[in-house]
Amino acid sequence: MLYESLRKELRSKKYRMTAQREIVLKVFAESGERHLGAEDVYRKLVEKRYRISKATVYRTVELLSKLGFLRRLEFGEGIYRYELAAPDAETLHQHIVCKACGEVIEVDEKIVKDLVKNVESKTGYVINDYDIKFYGLCPKCQNRKSISRENRI
Repeated sequence: MLYESLRKELRSKKYRMTAQREIVLKVFAESGERHLGAEDVYRKLVEKRYRISKATVYRTVELLSKLGFLRRLEFGEGIYRYELAAPDAETLHQHIVCKACGEVIEVDEKIVKDLVKNVESKTGYVINDYDIKFYGLCPKCQNRKSISRENRI
């Protein structure tokens, strides 16, 4: 279904469905890690023994993002990460980023919607779009920091 949608969208914009575009999209579709950079996609393809240039991967990821198949995310690390774009706005989600190890997890959308409703009621605004990122330390990094503090004592 995803590939057929891509095929139609590419055709409507006068692009061809190439093998490279299909395998890049497949990496995102099969990935358990949802937030991949173009470099991550390139490494996965090289590991699978695909012959594809890094430049082709970067161009393909950018094109898929422009066409709306990938959602581009920036977590303050100076690189973009991508995930498969949700077909409808109801499945948008927000993220928590670990400042130490860079792990990214998704926030339960109900929590975020409650926050948005609270902001609306406090400000009088009607919010029709938002992009929220939370930053902190994941449980593993918190443990590492407390262990290193204990070792210094």
